[in-house]
Amino acid sequence: MTAGSEPDIAANLEEIHQHIARAAQRSDRNPDDVTLIAVSKTHDKEKVEAALAAGQRIFGENRVQEAQSKYPELKETWPALELHLVGPLQTNKTEDAVALFDVIQSLDREKLAKALGKAMDKLERRPRCFVQVNVGEEPQKAGVLPEEADAFIRLCRDDYELPLAGVMCIPPLEEAPAPYFALLRQIAERNGLTGLSMGMSGDYETAVELGATHVRVGTAIFGARPPQE
Repeated sequence: MTAGSEPDIAANLEEIHQHIARAAQRSDRNPDDVTLIAVSKTHDKEKVEAALAAGQRIFGENRVQEAQSKYPELKETWPALELHLVGPLQTNKTEDAVALFDVIQSLDREKLAKALGKAMDKLERRPRCFVQVNVGEEPQKAGVLPEEADAFIRLCRDDYELPLAGVMCIPPLEEAPAPYFALLRQIAERNGLTGLSMGMSGDYETAVELGATHVRVGTAIFGARPPQE
């Protein structure tokens, strides 16, 4: 793809699936056990429609408001579409998130767990949740600290009865991701969680080799994000 050209979304998706398959084979895994989440943040609805036309059905968004502007109509047209919230969730947006998203991957604090429980009861809708772990203990990133993850997972399960599906992380940008992916896997295993959401455009093959069940890929599918006004 040359600078300024439109990405070939169908070709990009096919290439990523091939990379996922090879990474899974290297670790004796079934590629079908890895879910590709196409992260469409800042990209317009037309690009999402191109991915849908190519067979992609699972998408991720970072912000509730942006997702509300793109996805309600798409979900009506494509009933199998599954939408994941992969960015931070403010408690005042909890009901909106529960109403729209099928999976919420950024559960990271008790105040949010409590708000999600209330919203799910009110709306009678229970999107699956991933606990976000700040594996690199970076002050600028959201997520529960690794040493606090077990207690927080118990709190979400026992006190707020949230439907936990797994754990999610974003490793430090300038470091090798493998040790952080391994750490997240350990946290999931000792808490009986099967979902591992880890790996993005630059490192999803490593994540698959280390057990990722969900990879979140945006730029490699949709191209560079458009500049924000």
